[in-house]
Amino acid sequence: MTLVSAVCINAVLGAGLPSSPIYLGTIVGAAVVVLLFLIIKLKQQPFVSLLLVSMATALAAGMPFEKIMESIERGMGKTLGFIAVVVGLGAMFGQLLEVSGGAERLTLSLLRVFGRKRATWAMSLAGFLVAIPIFFDVGFIILVPLVYALSRETKKSLLLYGIPLLAGLAVTHAFVPPTPGPIAVAQLVGADLGRVILWGTLIGIPCAVLAGPVFGSWIAKRIHAVAPPFAQTPPPAETRQLPSFRLVFGILLLPLALILVNTVTGAWLTGEEYATVRRICAFIGHPFFALLAATLLAFTALGTCRGLSREKVNEIATSALAPAGLIILVTGAGGVFKEVLVDSGAGKALAGTLSATGLHPVWAAFLIALLVRAVAGSATVAMLTAGGIVAPLLEGVPVERALIVIAIASGATAISHVNDSGFWLVNRYFGISTKDTLKSWTVMETIIGLTGATLAWLMSYGASV
Repeated sequence: MTLVSAVCINAVLGAGLPSSPIYLGTIVGAAVVVLLFLIIKLKQQPFVSLLLVSMATALAAGMPFEKIMESIERGMGKTLGFIAVVVGLGAMFGQLLEVSGGAERLTLSLLRVFGRKRATWAMSLAGFLVAIPIFFDVGFIILVPLVYALSRETKKSLLLYGIPLLAGLAVTHAFVPPTPGPIAVAQLVGADLGRVILWGTLIGIPCAVLAGPVFGSWIAKRIHAVAPPFAQTPPPAETRQLPSFRLVFGILLLPLALILVNTVTGAWLTGEEYATVRRICAFIGHPFFALLAATLLAFTALGTCRGLSREKVNEIATSALAPAGLIILVTGAGGVFKEVLVDSGAGKALAGTLSATGLHPVWAAFLIALLVRAVAGSATVAMLTAGGIVAPLLEGVPVERALIVIAIASGATAISHVNDSGFWLVNRYFGISTKDTLKSWTVMETIIGLTGATLAWLMSYGASV
């Protein structure tokens, strides 16, 4: 029975549809297929597609009509109550860092410290740091001129420096909050954000090393990429005064440090005598406060203290909310999908089916995200869809939720190919063929995904829930 026919029957007969695990599991599979069809073939907006599929899933699973809209409202509200604030503040914070030249300052300082001989490591670390508050594509476009400059100076392939930069950007963008992807998945699966930051960093570093400097050095010897025609002429010298490295680095680490302090004190200071300390750390370490403090500091230190008027700072911050708004809505729709799966019982049925296979939760999360990523292309759609499906599967399962977030992020990173906008961004800016983009970018993304999932799986045996 297809999803559409099930919906039609339920519309006529009301309740009473089969509630067996096989039927409900089939409903979930059909829902994913329909979702991908709407986004890929019909070019439907992901936010609208997720809402439509959530309603259809609820109907097909036999949910009473009066309960469906309640479930949708509850799923949207529970998700956006957290996500909207965090993504909005993070977007404004990142925009100030971008406009002020903070990203360039970080990279130039790291290049000076590492030297030209170890520039690949500097570019990987720069990408890792820059992608914490800045979206992947924006960070890449800001820093790719430095890749061109290094390639011109050394006469070596763009990939030698470009792949490490891309690896650093991709790893942090997928693994480390406050970027929207891991924050959204953490909210869906109920993971502690501090633990996601900790595990995302610990697992992300070896992923960035293997996919960046190590793989970049290997592939650069086999594909000699040069700057495309539009980038052959060196850009004019930068005349503006960039902020200091210490200032930028300090602002960048402030929210991460505050969130981690909350996680650490909550885990270690368990005695009653530390109750007041825990309450204070829980307040200042909540993502709302941590990001608000970093954003206000960025407004002042990178804005008004460097000559920008308050009106200009406000304009910059406001401009960041336009792209953030779409991310917020799509994330909320992902929460709706999750809530429908829980309320309809479909998620529980799927959990039973997967449990019977003996598949480890980390690998189940990875494979679900990988499947959607390979078909849909969008990492965001893959993460939200997988998060919505995986969340009900974790009830009563003793596994560290932060590692599930990393597994989903890993699956949503791997196998980027021609249906992914990031694929064509790299193809254009590096001036390489589609075949060479598959050999370089796609392989790099897959190394990140497989390494991340493998390490998350290994760590799950020693991590406490």
